[in-house]
Amino acid sequence: MDTGDTAWVLASAALVLLMTPGLALFYGGMVRAKSVLNMMMMSFGALALISVLWVLYGYSMAFGNDVGGGLVGSPFEFFGLNGLLGTEGIDKGFAATSLVFTIPSMAFVAFQAVFAIITVALISGAIADRARFGPWMVFAGVWATIVYFPVAHWVFAFNGAESETGGWIANKLLAIDFAGGTAVHINAGAAGLALALVLGKRRGFGRDPMRPHNLPLVMIGAGLLWFGWFGFNAGSALSANGQASEVWVTTMVATGAAALGWLATERIRDGHATSLGAASGVVAGLVAITPSCSSVTPIGAIFVGAIAGVVCALAVGLKYKLGYDDSLDVVGVHLVGGLWGTIAVGFFASAATTAGVDGLFYGGGVDQLWRQVVGAVSVLVFSFVATAIIGTIIQKTMGFRITEEDEVAGIDSIEHAETAYDFASLGTGGGTSVVGQAHAEARNTEGVRA
Repeated sequence: MDTGDTAWVLASAALVLLMTPGLALFYGGMVRAKSVLNMMMMSFGALALISVLWVLYGYSMAFGNDVGGGLVGSPFEFFGLNGLLGTEGIDKGFAATSLVFTIPSMAFVAFQAVFAIITVALISGAIADRARFGPWMVFAGVWATIVYFPVAHWVFAFNGAESETGGWIANKLLAIDFAGGTAVHINAGAAGLALALVLGKRRGFGRDPMRPHNLPLVMIGAGLLWFGWFGFNAGSALSANGQASEVWVTTMVATGAAALGWLATERIRDGHATSLGAASGVVAGLVAITPSCSSVTPIGAIFVGAIAGVVCALAVGLKYKLGYDDSLDVVGVHLVGGLWGTIAVGFFASAATTAGVDGLFYGGGVDQLWRQVVGAVSVLVFSFVATAIIGTIIQKTMGFRITEEDEVAGIDSIEHAETAYDFASLGTGGGTSVVGQAHAEARNTEGVRA
């Protein structure tokens, strides 16, 4: 066990954990005032639920010995983290007896847990304003079990790490996905698209502006995501070493380039650069560099990020042309950005990096490119189909979507009996209930918009 590596991985796990509250702020600021609490609760709900499922059987499904041709690990091998505890005692500094490379297995458990949490939370942005909280929690648990845990096994379970036999993308296809472009972003983006189609469009989609209610919250959330993402990417080195340092730098520069690319696109297309565009460009760059951060040079990272900023800025408008209501652009940013970042490895990878592979632009031909495409498309198709089935079953049995009347009144007051901003207390007194105040406020707001 190396104490420096352990410290870095545990610190990185804490950074990534912070990303989920950051996402809650980012998404919460983007919705209307009557939906902000529900939006944030979906992220916090995922944080609570997936933490428990990961310890019970999720880690074992992702990193247990393979039981299905590279498709899933045994859910019982490390059930309840059985077999991963234990130290050699105080005289040896409590050195762990179960290791993953040079870190305690429990540190690896912690680091991978926060990846699972934020992947589930990301999906919620596609169905903002219209999903009931109870069915969302059921969906989160089922989706993590059927989709995320197996896909994490495909991508992250390398032979000889925690398990003797791991996933097919990592060990057979040999696609490069350093920190989760496929397992996290393509996976969540495809799921978001499927769920948006299952639940249908919000009332007034394409007609009402549905502007973000609090842009400072959006920018604070984006800043926290950028901060935490250094743990997400550089922490994936699982060591305080040169690779972590290189990944830190490529993550920084690609994100900056993406923000510039998005803002330039807005300026040319719309005549002005916006704060929402800056925040969205930051996230697009972080998404795109995630799979490629260990395989591209700093110059290559600038190209990956800048292209991501332009492509994602254009992709968010597809929902209006194609008619699907992806509320907070999970498809345009995470699916499109994840696809580009994963496939970009096949173009911009350089053997000068720690990944040691040349892409097409560095004389490596198309060998790595086809591997990246197969891995990306496989995760996309599996996640989309599985999510559509899960979402449809929940909608038919429990009722996933709120009613139109409740949507107009405001999902916060209906689902949580709360409102984010107590406007009624500013000028009225008496005994009106919280729910009644929320209904009145929501109806007044709809009347003004109409």
